[in-house]
Amino acid sequence: MQDYRTLKLLDVFEKVFRRFGIDYKMMRTILQVKLTMDGRRVPTIFSQNAKKKEKDSNNQYIKSLWIYVLFGLFMIPFILMGDNYLFQMSLFYGIFTFFIMTSMISDFSSVLLDIRDRNILFPKPVDKRTISTAKMIHVLIYLSFLTIALAGVPLIVGLVTHGILFFLTAVLSIILIDLFIVVLTALIYLFILRFFDGEKLKDIINYVQIALSLGIMVGYQLLVRSFEFIDLTIHFEMQWWQIFIFPMWFGAMMEVIMNGNAQLFHLLFTGLGIVMPMISIWIYIKLNPVFEQNLQKLSYHGKAEKKRHGKLGRLLLRVICSSNEERAFFRFAGSMMKNERDFKLKVYPSLGFSAVIPLIFIMNGFNTNFDQLSTSKSFLTIYFSLIIIPTILVLLRFSGKYKGAWIYMAAPIINLKPMFSGTIKAFIFKLYLPVYLLQSVIFLVLFGVRILPDLIVVFLNACAYAVICFMILKKAIPFSSSFDEYNQNSNVAVFIGLMLFVGVFAGLHFVSTLFSFGIYLYFVLAVLYLGTLWKLAFNITWDKILG
Repeated sequence: MQDYRTLKLLDVFEKVFRRFGIDYKMMRTILQVKLTMDGRRVPTIFSQNAKKKEKDSNNQYIKSLWIYVLFGLFMIPFILMGDNYLFQMSLFYGIFTFFIMTSMISDFSSVLLDIRDRNILFPKPVDKRTISTAKMIHVLIYLSFLTIALAGVPLIVGLVTHGILFFLTAVLSIILIDLFIVVLTALIYLFILRFFDGEKLKDIINYVQIALSLGIMVGYQLLVRSFEFIDLTIHFEMQWWQIFIFPMWFGAMMEVIMNGNAQLFHLLFTGLGIVMPMISIWIYIKLNPVFEQNLQKLSYHGKAEKKRHGKLGRLLLRVICSSNEERAFFRFAGSMMKNERDFKLKVYPSLGFSAVIPLIFIMNGFNTNFDQLSTSKSFLTIYFSLIIIPTILVLLRFSGKYKGAWIYMAAPIINLKPMFSGTIKAFIFKLYLPVYLLQSVIFLVLFGVRILPDLIVVFLNACAYAVICFMILKKAIPFSSSFDEYNQNSNVAVFIGLMLFVGVFAGLHFVSTLFSFGIYLYFVLAVLYLGTLWKLAFNITWDKILG
């Protein structure tokens, strides 16, 4: 096996590990095996660019770091903004936290929740503390690579522009943030592991990963709104809830050290930035044996639940789907979307972002009072939720269980129309509609019942847009391909072109609001072109799929 440079660097701290009772040679061997195996794993952010034939023994994660270097360049302006360090560094640390946390969720949860160590090493004469330390060092090695790639260039710029004190403080803050994020993620999973087991636990972990992704976006908006620009100056007003936005702890630390601003809340935030990571690490060390013990619950594959469909559900299904074949594919696609964990982890965050984006546009672009907002036409920002549809339609062809796609060839499927129409209907009613209904309730509260016809028209346009996307995008059997084959970059130009249809729908909708009964005429028009598109879209033969 290859002797990695990171392991040679780790050899410098061999005596430190031995003092804590760690079998260093065994830990080093475990890490060497893990790093070798990592050469076969492609990180989430880079997976769309990797083909199986291009994979080799080199670590794909290292190859992907140039993307984070590019992201880091966009963080440089926050370093150069001026000397209001509480503001600019809170934003800097907030963006840094976003990238680190999402990477932890997407790429490192599988390491923290890995039970192969228990199955392979626990029966062997290997100290459990050594195994746990190897797992944590494994995560920290890659996290250090990610941190250097993301924050290295901005910190060098900060060293040149603000001096060595700024640089050292920023490095300390970033180390504390990294430790806090790793431990916070582990403690969240420990809490879940403590109360759940088996298949339900795996589902909850999946939902937590999705919720954390959405929570980071909402938290970033709260962070930005903690500051107000008044006469080209930045005004900060302390609020109780800001104490939970931990990037501000480290922004306050920079403010105290660089500007000597030692107000009470600055000192409080600085103290939290130092103390909380230390406390979290101490808690994790104490609870780590419990964490490892509860990990064994992941090996339990509970019994599949048998669900009965009520009369109302069967009636609605008959209304939605016209034939038995279409209903069968509707149920199958709906089941895959609900139970396929890899699919949910790819798609659900995108659905959440599509629900939040219109609200963010309203928050950022409409600073008048509620009465003026309720009479405006800002509800048309709901069309931004449509831009995620083509991405999800492309993902409908992928699955973590793609090897079971042989069933399509074994089944006597001659007419492909029910397969595709049932799958598209399942996407609309099982994935898109619940999110859209939640969004609609919020918009009705903000803009009043007057926009109810508009919301119905938007949903019809969303259905039409889904059909248009299906007609233009490459056709493939649903859930029949591996996620490793997903190449988002190859669809960028098509996605941009498809967004023009959203602009057309929104433009026609805006024109319809200029007339007294315009929205009702637009409703009739939307029904007509949706019906026409639906009849034309699904006349597909096996030759088009296999050829």
